[in-house]
Amino acid sequence: MKRREFITLFAGAAAAWPIAARAQSPERVRRIGVLASSAGDDPEMTARLAAFRQRLEKRGWFEGRNVHIEIRFAAAENYAPLAKELLGTRPDVILAHTTPAAAALQRESRTTPIVFVNVSDPIGSGFITSLARPGGNLTGVLLYEAGIVGKWLAMLKEIAPRLERVALVANPKTTAYEHFVQAAKTIAPSLGIKLVPTLVTTADDIKHATDTFAAEANGGLLLPPDGTTILHRDLIVALAAQHRLPAVYSFLFFVAAGGLMSYGADRADIFGLAASYVDRILRGDKPADLPVQTPTKFETSVNLKTAKALGLTVPPGLLVAADEVIE
Repeated sequence: MKRREFITLFAGAAAAWPIAARAQSPERVRRIGVLASSAGDDPEMTARLAAFRQRLEKRGWFEGRNVHIEIRFAAAENYAPLAKELLGTRPDVILAHTTPAAAALQRESRTTPIVFVNVSDPIGSGFITSLARPGGNLTGVLLYEAGIVGKWLAMLKEIAPRLERVALVANPKTTAYEHFVQAAKTIAPSLGIKLVPTLVTTADDIKHATDTFAAEANGGLLLPPDGTTILHRDLIVALAAQHRLPAVYSFLFFVAAGGLMSYGADRADIFGLAASYVDRILRGDKPADLPVQTPTKFETSVNLKTAKALGLTVPPGLLVAADEVIE
């Protein structure tokens, strides 16, 4: 072989070597953080995170292969230290479950991409500038627009026509309380309902407030999405049964636990939509440019056993509309 030919071949091989090496190098493992407003052993959250993982896998992200998921559970109001700890793991993107989780993360970082779920008032909470163009490092899936309160109140009036008073029970620190209260104050009078805003932060608060409210007749309960009431859902369902109070909830799992009825977004769908945005961010899209999504699936559930125990007859229209009827 002539010297010139050897040099040419060697140079070509040397140039090709980095390309081959890059092709054979393992894919970089991306890091996804999750800040969840629940206990680590909550079966409902376990199911929702499973839906999140499944949707990620459909988009090519497999835990242990090309993605690592780091989860922190905030069952109480300890969001701030957990948000800081989670950001310390240097995630590529974070899933924030509920308004207080998203708020804690936003206080710690204005650069790390954050996808929120179970947030009902992202503009009022200061997370985004508009639904169409969030403008910062947060985007996600809107849980409920304020107008859904009208649906909840109408369901209560339909199943309990003599209803005159409704306690809207939630912790203002763990949900966008004013978002729902203002809408309820507008809608309730047209249904002949007096709204009773009921603020709670602990299990003792819930018991005392419910006992006090139940002292007067013709009352009912409205439970908007809220981390505190979700945490104490068994207590709330038991108190509603004890005081024979019709109650409407925002999630089906309250009804599965013995609650009367619910109307709300399919939570598996919400977490699936969030996974689609996590995927897009991992592939280079910016939260600022991703419009806030809205749920595409809603479900109505009714517990006939509970209705019977309360002496209520479920109207045929409500039964027909129900996606799940528990007997």
